[in-house]
Amino acid sequence: MELTFYGGVGEATGANYLLEQGTRDKEQGNSRIMIDCGLHQGSHYAEKENFEPFPYDPKTVAAVFITHAHLDHIGRLPSLVKAGFTGKIYSTSATKDFAELMLLDSEHILAKEAEREHKAPLYTTEDVHRVMALWHRLGYHQAVSIGEFSVEAFDAGHILGSASYRVKAGGKSVVFSGDLGNFPALIIRPTEPVDAADYCVVESTYGDRMHEFVDRRREMLERAVEDTVKSGGTLMIPTFALERTQEMLYHLHQLFEEGRIPRVPVFIDSPLAIKLTSIYKKYEGSFNAETRAVAESGDDILNFPGLRLTLTTEQSKEINGAPSPKIIIAGSGMSNGGRILHHEMRYLSDPKSAIIFVGYQAQGSLGRLILDGAKEVRILGEAVPVRCKVVNIPGYSAHADQSRLMDWVGRMKGSLKKAFVVQGEEQSSSVLAAKIRDELAIDAEMPKAGESVEL
Repeated sequence: MELTFYGGVGEATGANYLLEQGTRDKEQGNSRIMIDCGLHQGSHYAEKENFEPFPYDPKTVAAVFITHAHLDHIGRLPSLVKAGFTGKIYSTSATKDFAELMLLDSEHILAKEAEREHKAPLYTTEDVHRVMALWHRLGYHQAVSIGEFSVEAFDAGHILGSASYRVKAGGKSVVFSGDLGNFPALIIRPTEPVDAADYCVVESTYGDRMHEFVDRRREMLERAVEDTVKSGGTLMIPTFALERTQEMLYHLHQLFEEGRIPRVPVFIDSPLAIKLTSIYKKYEGSFNAETRAVAESGDDILNFPGLRLTLTTEQSKEINGAPSPKIIIAGSGMSNGGRILHHEMRYLSDPKSAIIFVGYQAQGSLGRLILDGAKEVRILGEAVPVRCKVVNIPGYSAHADQSRLMDWVGRMKGSLKKAFVVQGEEQSSSVLAAKIRDELAIDAEMPKAGESVEL
């Protein structure tokens, strides 16, 4: 097998890996498959690399296996189809359902990004429909054969429906981690280990650090709510629409029910998050045992009195007139687009208010600038002073930390010949690669963009 890294190297986003087996039938494409086809994201919702042509011929790719529905793993699928891809797309059922909503929701934001780059839009809603027509559902441990490849999915424990893939061909095997989950997961099942493979491609978003206060994340959320309510301010929570929003709802539901925080209005100001949350009810069987038991008892874990869903622009604007204290949960999770920007313009300068970061903030993103202590930021062309309280709760991350990543790789220690460390900033990837070499005695390297290796 030959593996080429076309994205997700030297950065945490843009995952895109091509596998080739032999040289026969390349024109027909059944000797080429891909894992993920994601957007490059950072200071912009879509970086300029997304508007460049693919460095391979999409017509020759037989299938794409999607690890999960975040845009940095699916965001270029419509572009792939526009460029001639006619093969099959595979993922779990939940990922397929989420992906359609994610891609349709992003179309208008990406159109604005294209205008900024003086390029044609990445895709249209019709392109999304063409993508979904090629999409097939698969279950965990349901082997799929594509030419000489056999592909099996494992539960990655990152978000609902997320998967790692073990690919076998020519007597060799390689595992792609996708994004691996934090522990303990609030709603979904934990990461499933892979017992053996010759090679692995492992993410490293948090490869250089441990998640602090995972066991105190709910307590830290409770304190932030209490402090903001006491000061009479507005609590902003930029969140990813998928998984993080639902985790916030789950913990707020618990805190309100237990009387640990005063009841104040909570606004979910994200049409996408509202739609995605409704899909969760279809997949209660995929929840972890504790959460499933609560859901099956009739308790709506993602709803509570005082929760207000703002689908329309008019409803979103009405949040401004709602008196504080209040809580606003809105996308995007890194503040590089979406309705959260309007709330940040209004409340970042308010010393009584607060902003909580509960997810990864890519280098160069607005969220990262605020988190790193910027005293002033530019939002939609305007200078906005940052005077509100800034709170970071890394324990809510949906990504595995260094110890969990090492454990995942270590489960395959008896068979692994080499680990390729990807999907992280250079510091995170280099630290994890060194740790794998030093502590597991497994050869590990950080591939470069466009690099091909023979497995």
